[in-house]
Amino acid sequence: MVIWIVRIGVGLLVLVLLALLALWIAPRFLDRIYYRGPVSDHFDGERFFNPGDPPPAERRGFSFFRFLRFAFGLDRAPWPKNVPVERTAPPARVEGQAMRATWIGHATVLVQTQGLNILTDPVWSDRASPFGFMGPKRVAEPGVAFGDLPKIDLVLLSHNHYDHLDLATLERLWMRDRPLIVTPLGNDTILRTRGIEAVTGDWGDRVAVRPGIDVIVERVHHWGSRWGADRNRALWGGLTVTLPGGNLFFAGDTGWGDGSWTRGVAANGPHRLALVPIGAYLPRELMQGSHVGPDEAVAIFRAIDPAHAIGIHWGTFQLSEEGYAAPVDMLAAEVAIAGIDPGRFRAISPGGVWDVPTL
Repeated sequence: MVIWIVRIGVGLLVLVLLALLALWIAPRFLDRIYYRGPVSDHFDGERFFNPGDPPPAERRGFSFFRFLRFAFGLDRAPWPKNVPVERTAPPARVEGQAMRATWIGHATVLVQTQGLNILTDPVWSDRASPFGFMGPKRVAEPGVAFGDLPKIDLVLLSHNHYDHLDLATLERLWMRDRPLIVTPLGNDTILRTRGIEAVTGDWGDRVAVRPGIDVIVERVHHWGSRWGADRNRALWGGLTVTLPGGNLFFAGDTGWGDGSWTRGVAANGPHRLALVPIGAYLPRELMQGSHVGPDEAVAIFRAIDPAHAIGIHWGTFQLSEEGYAAPVDMLAAEVAIAGIDPGRFRAISPGGVWDVPTL
């Protein structure tokens, strides 16, 4: 009996030592260097950061037990398992000053104008996760079947989180259409693992698409990571497309921060259409640094002053604690409180189409 107790004790000790070794090795194994470049006001030579953020030690914390409740979804509002979607088949092209926006789901929007097909953060996978068997699962099918997607000319890729940078979808697009992909610094390293090429830029950089049409990489307030240990090795950003008749702004993911980043976006107007996130905002103690709620989305709208805006980043993957329809209901209330014409800032259903008025 004593021998078996010793053997069990030794076995447990070995397991503990292996677990500690794994904890020591895993961060180094999972870390990646996506970008090398000069130090700047948002890059310390190793990792990017949001200008003006307080040091980590001074940020308001989130208790360990509260984090566990969030991680295990104990305080999440119930969501439907499936949401019916009326899919649409977009036209091959939309020419001239006409602009047609189709919300495909989450941060994926097809914008067609000037004979150009623009796609934002394309995600057609069932899960926003590095694993096909676990992680946030879609409750709404993409509003456009991949096979009905017209030839894509330009992809705006905001950052490297799995609900925005979906390698499986990007690989399909690349093999089929070879679009121009524009993304902030470092994300091209991830894409090249699948043989995908992209053009990168720092905040404020311009990428030429065709005469009179550029993409500007915009500062927003967020962060990036694929594996945790690689946090902020690649840059995040919004993207503005300069267009005859008014520009397109895609915010990607953003928190409000101190709001100063909106001034840079506003300076690159006028904007005919802005795509602004409204969901994944609860609990605020955890989400406020990276995701705006509808109230702050309205503050972004007022600061940038686009002619029209669509609320995105809701109702596809359950990433936070608010209810399924809460972002839409709250957006309508905040738009009314702000005295904004509800026809200017709206949310639409997956597969929904908006023929955006001219300026």
